[in-house]
Amino acid sequence: DEDARKRVEPMNCISWQIGHVAYQQRAFFVDWPQGKESPNEYTPFGTGSPASQPPLDEVMALWQASCDEADVWLEAATEESLQTPQSSSPEGENGGTLIVRNICHTWCHIGEISAIRQILGHEPPEFVEMYGWNYGK
Repeated sequence: DEDARKRVEPMNCISWQIGHVAYQQRAFFVDWPQGKESPNEYTPFGTGSPASQPPLDEVMALWQASCDEADVWLEAATEESLQTPQSSSPEGENGGTLIVRNICHTWCHIGEISAIRQILGHEPPEFVEMYGWNYGK
């Protein structure tokens, strides 16, 4: 928790970034499809929100909740729903585009988190061996 709350400026701390990714995931796959605003516990992590150093256990709980809630929409997705523009999306993006944006956004923050960990003296993460792996095999 201590390192997760350390801020290496100008970046936000690791725990804030986890909350930020949870906020976006919930917005894309829970709130926007229902035409709702995100709950208050997610708003401190929205784009443009001020930096903070939240406890790691709190943001991990938000992350897990956002995953569980997003899974409902993702598991029910059809070819049609993936092509339907989300009315609450500021750009009117469809569900498929939001999935790609969520993946890219999450990977961007994983890279930033990895950089912060290295700056704080941690070893680089181990990566899953994926050589020889192909989709559909």
